[in-house]
Formats: sequence, structure tokens, C-alpha cells
Amino acid sequence: MYQIIVAGLSHKTAPLEIREEFTIQDDQYESVLSDLNSRENILESLVLSTCNRTEFYVVTNDYENCINEINDSLLNFHNIEEKIIKNHFYIYSNEKAVNHLLRVTSSLDSMVVGEPQILGQVKNSYNLSTKNDSAGIILNRLFQYAFFVAKKVRSKTSIGSLSVSISYLAVELSKRIFEDLSNRTVMLVGTGEMAELAAKNLINSGIKNLMITSRTYENAAELSKELNGTAIKLEEIYYRLKDVDIVITATGSNNYIFKSEHVNQALKLRKNEPMFFIDIAVPRDVDPKVNDIPSVYLYDIDDMQGVLDNNISSRKESAKDAEAIVDNHGDKFINWVEGLKVLPTIVKLRERMESIKRSELDRIFGKLETLDENQKESINNLVDRLIGKILHEPITNLKRESSSSLGALYSDTIQKLYNLDKELELIEDMDEDVTDRN
Repeated sequence: MYQIIVAGLSHKTAPLEIREEFTIQDDQYESVLSDLNSRENILESLVLSTCNRTEFYVVTNDYENCINEINDSLLNFHNIEEKIIKNHFYIYSNEKAVNHLLRVTSSLDSMVVGEPQILGQVKNSYNLSTKNDSAGIILNRLFQYAFFVAKKVRSKTSIGSLSVSISYLAVELSKRIFEDLSNRTVMLVGTGEMAELAAKNLINSGIKNLMITSRTYENAAELSKELNGTAIKLEEIYYRLKDVDIVITATGSNNYIFKSEHVNQALKLRKNEPMFFIDIAVPRDVDPKVNDIPSVYLYDIDDMQGVLDNNISSRKESAKDAEAIVDNHGDKFINWVEGLKVLPTIVKLRERMESIKRSELDRIFGKLETLDENQKESINNLVDRLIGKILHEPITNLKRESSSSLGALYSDTIQKLYNLDKELELIEDMDEDVTDRN
């Protein structure tokens, strides 16, 4: 039987310094998926990696060996000790795996319940998986179903309208340190969705001086034009740092962009005027040691969890309604997967009937040489209708019982009654024997 497994870690099971060790960048997906696909017991695979989670979704016929292969793949790509996986990774299978994905795409498992970015991130991972031919019939169906459920949660509940985004919190935290933002200068490092949302929230809060930089200058220039900011080249950030009060970073860099020496040098030129760093990148863009410097305030994405906890009560009722929708739809998908185990029996049964039909029609048409093509087609259609009616109820009942204890019994009985586990050539041998006797 097919099994769906998810193995991963998230903000609920691992601190930021552990999560960033497992972050997978877009240009790494292909090699990670290729490694998973090469494993004997992994039939389908998809990898989801965001600032708050890294998860592996796979389909297998062998649970134990599949888990070992996921573990080997993790150790192959990350320079870590095996005990870190055991201490921080969770493993769900079948119903729990499906419900987990539905909760993730519906933003019920996010650090910010109701935030909209996760759905786009899951879709991006799905597209990368299909591009690399690693998602087959089950994961394709599962993720399309998850997108459908997420859309239903959004339309049937108010969970989205009550969300407090990370980018919004970044602005709120800035206000705690600088009461008036209108005369402050902000440097935005990164031009992704979260960075853009943060910039827009800052402008709405009165910020007039906004510098924007990115690894690709054209992206910074485009966003600066849209937001009426100033685009700067990435190599200018250390020179410009002395003029900046608030720095928001959200890049995909694997190394620290800002280190203690950069900030200390800027502070001297600023005469120790306070600076505020908001690092919403994973892996982090700002060395944590920066927080030890007097007059400097640093918040990373985990620090924001405490702020979020104070704002979560207003979303609890909407989350309950969303959970009910997810729970209901999780069971439906598992029933579909259960139905796959009777599919080979149904296919074989239809193939057997088709083989018998072809053999008998060839024999009768050989005797009735006066039949024209239209008459042969009419007889062929008649036989198809008869077979369809004969098979309708057995197949319907087999599908209906596929998820119950009777499903395996019915499937096995049909296999034995019709000798479906034997080669179809047996029928041809029988036909030849009957023809000889006639």
C-alpha cells in the first residue's frame, strides 16, 4: 500500500540556529530532489523550505527503509550530527501527514496564523517538484487538493483578515524604539515579497527616506521606483550604514551580511545614535553578536514569536473554524489514496474482459465473413455495453469498500476468481482449445 510521509522541522520544534542549517535555496532544489529520487524506496518526493520550516514530502511502499533514506539524504546535504535530526525532526504518515500539509497551506501551522505568504511558498515548491519530475500521481493530487482546501479556508473564514504579518510587526517594533518614524532613514536589504511588504508598511507609517538594495541592482531600482525610494548597489551598504536608523534584511544569503565590525564602525560615525536591525531572513543576515553592541537593537524572526503570542487571542475563533474544514477534508483525501490499492485489480479485470472480447470477436468475425465494417462496429459496441454493465456493480462496490477492511478481501477474491495474477496468454490458449473442439 502507498504511504504518504512528511519529515521535517519547523519553528515549533527547532530554534532559528538549527532551522537555518537546513534551509534549501532555490538553486539547490534540483540536486536535493535528484538525490531523493535516486533512493530505492522513495517513489515520489517534494521539498518545502521556508524561513520557518524545511519539510520532505514523499510517497513510499516501505516506511522503515524510506525513513532511513530520508535520513541519509539529510546527512548527505547538511554538515550536521545525526542526533540533531532525531531531536528536532517530526515524522507524520498518511492521515497525519495529509492533515499537516492542509494545516501548513491554510496557514494554521505558521508562526503568524493566517499569513498569506506560505501558500505562495508551497506552490513554488510544488512547481519545482513537478519541473524535476519528482511529484507523481499521489503528490500531484495531494498538493492540488491542499491548494483547494487553503482557498476554501480563506473564503469560508476570516482567518486571513485577522493575520498580523512579520513585515507588519517589523514596523511596529520600529515604532517602539523610534516614536516618530517620519524623520528616520531605512535601509531595506532584499527585494522579495516579505521585504516589499515591510517597505510598504514603513511608508504607510510615515517613512520618507528609504534605501533599497539587492544582489540584483535592477530589482532594487524597480522596487525603488515603485515606492519612491533610492536604489543603492549592494557594495555601498557599509558606507551608507552610518546614515541609517533602521535596517530590515530579507535576503537568501548563506552568510552574514552585517557583522559586528560593520556596525561598530557605523556607530562611531553616528556618535552612538541608536540603530535597529530587523532580520527576517533564514539563514540570518545579521550576526547575532551585533545585539551585544550598546545602542543597537536586533530582532530576528524567532524574537518576533514573543510579540506574536500577545496578538494571537483574536485569531483563535477563526482558527477553530479553519481547523474544522481541514479535518473534514483530510479524511476525504486518505479515502482516495486507499482506493488506489484496488486500482490494479480493476485495471487487470478490465484488461481480462477486453482480451476475452477481442478473442471471441476475432473468432466469430472469422466465421461470418459477410459482415461489413458497420455491422462489425455495431457488434463491438454491443459487447462493450454488455461488459460495462456486467462490471459496473462489482467495480463500484470494490471502490466503495476500498478504504474498509473488506477492500483487500474483495480485491483478493476477484484476483483469484478471474486468475488475474496469471498471464493473459492463458485465455488465448483456452480459446484455441475451444476452437479445436468446435
